[in-house]
Amino acid sequence: MTSPRPDVAALRRARRRTLPDVIAPGLGVLFCGINPGLYSAAIGHHFGRPGNRFWKALHLSGFTPRLFSPSEDAALLAYGIGITNLCSRTTASADELTAAELERGGRELVAKARRYRPRVVAILGIGAYRVGFGRPDACIGRQEGPTAESLTWVLPNPSGLNAHYGLVELTHHFRLLRAALETMAISAVAERPGQARTGRPRPGR
Repeated sequence: MTSPRPDVAALRRARRRTLPDVIAPGLGVLFCGINPGLYSAAIGHHFGRPGNRFWKALHLSGFTPRLFSPSEDAALLAYGIGITNLCSRTTASADELTAAELERGGRELVAKARRYRPRVVAILGIGAYRVGFGRPDACIGRQEGPTAESLTWVLPNPSGLNAHYGLVELTHHFRLLRAALETMAISAVAERPGQARTGRPRPGR
């Protein structure tokens, strides 16, 4: 189901809104966007703007069995997937955020990871990660430092405005994350005494 397209007045009002997290304890992966855009806040769902490649990359990389729409974001919990944002303030562009906001968001994300304990925290935006976590030399992919006790992974920003990564390359990075999750799931099963390994685990479960 597709949410109605917001008009100009709805987009203007969206600046005063925030998006609730899609989150639960023990997730496989908690995806962390930079902050809600006007379109997403207006419709009340994450990665809602047409042209955002998050949902396509999620499906094409095998995280979901079909292409989900933004209005189905809460359904991701059934697949061990959650969504949050580094900063809660809604803006027309992430460039409006200050370094102080990103740094505060980094601290809040650590606290959130400590509370909910996902296996992986995946931050969608290398620039925001570098500023928010004080890691100016960080690159896309697995990071050395954990977020609380969760593995930290940085993915490209899936916004359609990010011309550095097309859908094919974006999907490739999502696949690398999914492969790492599967490896973690297999290792977790192997470490449990008296349990046989049965079949291929679903990512994040």
